[in-house]
Amino acid sequence: MAPIFKKHTSVRDYSRRIVDESIIKDILDAAIRASNTGNMQLYSIVLSTQPKIKDALLPLHFYQQMVKQAPLVFTFCADINRFSQWCRLRGTEPCYDNFLWFSTALVDTILAAENAALAAEDAGLGICFLGTTMYNAEEIAKVLNLPKGVVPVVTMVAGYPTDQTIKPQPTERLPFEAVVHFEQYRRYTDEQIDEYYSQIENLDKMKAFVADNHVNNLAEVFTQVRYTAKDGAAFSEKYLDFVKKSFTI
Repeated sequence: MAPIFKKHTSVRDYSRRIVDESIIKDILDAAIRASNTGNMQLYSIVLSTQPKIKDALLPLHFYQQMVKQAPLVFTFCADINRFSQWCRLRGTEPCYDNFLWFSTALVDTILAAENAALAAEDAGLGICFLGTTMYNAEEIAKVLNLPKGVVPVVTMVAGYPTDQTIKPQPTERLPFEAVVHFEQYRRYTDEQIDEYYSQIENLDKMKAFVADNHVNNLAEVFTQVRYTAKDGAAFSEKYLDFVKKSFTI
């Protein structure tokens, strides 16, 4: 049997089947067991299952219906609030309201999220990570009642796929040699870049993706449609402003 991580695919359509509480606990326990810096666990996980909360989150994730449809919505947050409060209770002043420690908390958070994803898939659930969390982090924080020092980083929805008789194909990835470097970083030639990316560009679904977006190639889908310079600058400024405000505690 292939390892679970080799079977990963993003699932965006979920059935109404209820996820057993024991499975939910196993997912959360797996997340908590993730590696982290200094065993400080600078993250928190907010699990949303109630329609009222998911309805409030839906527009903040650009109306991706899986937020409302999936039974489980996990928001993984960088959190220096809890550790800082503990420090003060023990008579010492915390010193974690800076970029280094936000970055540290960010790493801890993502490691926990990936552990949760592997546990969910191992239990037979489908999952999908949402890249929209950082875009509306301040608004998400209000919905989830997050205090200062807690910043949403990534959201994962999970549940049983609508049609489990159809086995989705694993998500395409760049070849091994495109990503892995031994000893030192290896500079890419233009020919290598062409070779590595053409394997994805030549997939029928990617050609259809390009045509549907009315652009010339897959790179233009990313730069001109999905992740534009204008949006990147605006959301970067918005997220950085919220992080600065939140991580001053």
